[in-house]
Amino acid sequence: MRHRMRMAVRTNLLLPEDLVREVDRIAGPRGRSRYVTDALRRQIKRDRMKEAIDASAGALDPAKYPQWATSDKVVEWVRALRAEETDPGSED
Repeated sequence: MRHRMRMAVRTNLLLPEDLVREVDRIAGPRGRSRYVTDALRRQIKRDRMKEAIDASAGALDPAKYPQWATSDKVVEWVRALRAEETDPGSED
């Protein structure tokens, strides 16, 4: 994962001792900041995705989009789309 260089900010976190020992075992004591930074970036990405999912929940009203009302109907809809003629060269 590539990130552009940003100014680092020193912070003080209180972490359980066993967690710090495990991070140091895996990343080494000199790799602690990078390891925690990467873990925080992954968690923030997950949290943002969850926010987007929560914000869009219910956006597709089954009354307006009956093909999306259930998982089975979605599968039927996708199969029907895939079965349609898709050759742009045939205009009969």
